[in-house]
Amino acid sequence: MKIVLIYFAAVNLAGMLAVFLDKWRAQREKWRIRERTLFLFALLGGTPGVYAAMRLCRHKTLHKRFMWGLPAIFALQIALVCAAAYFWYTRFGFPVR
Repeated sequence: MKIVLIYFAAVNLAGMLAVFLDKWRAQREKWRIRERTLFLFALLGGTPGVYAAMRLCRHKTLHKRFMWGLPAIFALQIALVCAAAYFWYTRFGFPVR
């Protein structure tokens, strides 16, 4: 379980850094990070970090793809975690340690 928490902390931090870096590069008219890369961080479990960074630095907040897509991805991830927990509990009858 500790490894899973470390993974999610790392992917959220990496997603946040990617958003902040993209904002910094956008202000300086430099090479940008692809939107699909930002979505990849979200799909890998970094949705809260990517979304929080977007709101903090006001980056990509006018893009409907991000403002609707990230919450949708997060809702799907929560549903998958709930389904996995339900499956685990009904099969083994005890919580994950």
